Amino acid sequence: MADSLNISSNPFKNSGFVTTHWSVVMAAGKGHSAQAADALGQLCTTYWYPLYAFVRRQGHEAHDAEDLTQEFFTRFLTKEYFGRADPTLGRFRSFLLACLKNFLAEQQRQARRLKRGGAQATISWDSQTAEERYRLEPADPVTPEQVYDRRWALTLLETVLNRLAEEQSAAGKERVFAQLKDYLWGETRETSYAEMAQRLGMTEGAVKVTVHRLRRRLRDLLREEVAHTVAAGEEIDDELRHLIGVIRG
Repeated sequence: MADSLNISSNPFKNSGFVTTHWSVVMAAGKGHSAQAADALGQLCTTYWYPLYAFVRRQGHEAHDAEDLTQEFFTRFLTKEYFGRADPTLGRFRSFLLACLKNFLAEQQRQARRLKRGGAQATISWDSQTAEERYRLEPADPVTPEQVYDRRWALTLLETVLNRLAEEQSAAGKERVFAQLKDYLWGETRETSYAEMAQRLGMTEGAVKVTVHRLRRRLRDLLREEVAHTVAAGEEIDDELRHLIGVIRG
């Protein structure tokens, strides 16, 4: 995917430094801005599953993993961990996992079951869907950290693909995108460009140009999303290489 997406452009160029996940956490920790709180809640809603998968791979049963993950986010949203937030320490992905590990260690020390509900802040997700997704995880003896990284990478990629799909739909190109999205990774597909051109009523050359433009836009969106998870522009390429390597396995 790295070859197809050509991960070399700089999203910081000509646009100023983008708002990062770090800045969302730091802003939320300094006050009670509704905008900062909403942004933090959206961040947690987007990336809850990698954390849930990590807890499950640690050996917790589904219900306990749901309780633990929800309680972690409750504490995260009430700013319990914000004092530890330091963008200079590295990637937001690593910070969030370190916070979760500390939380789980604390729960183990207390040796008590968690309770849900009450007036606590919660993150909305479908618990049935969570466990259905977890059952699809490979049975290979990978570490919880490897499960977390892979789920983080795939969640990020899914977020970017959804953004691209929304852009294409707004431009009236929803049908074309739906047909061509599987070509974005540069891998061999069962349907040739010529066959796809006939299906879409386009020339083969037009299909190739459209795929090229979609790959370029996907690359830009992917870099932009990764930029949100690091503290500085020079860290983007390393994080991209890591996440792409994790997806490829």
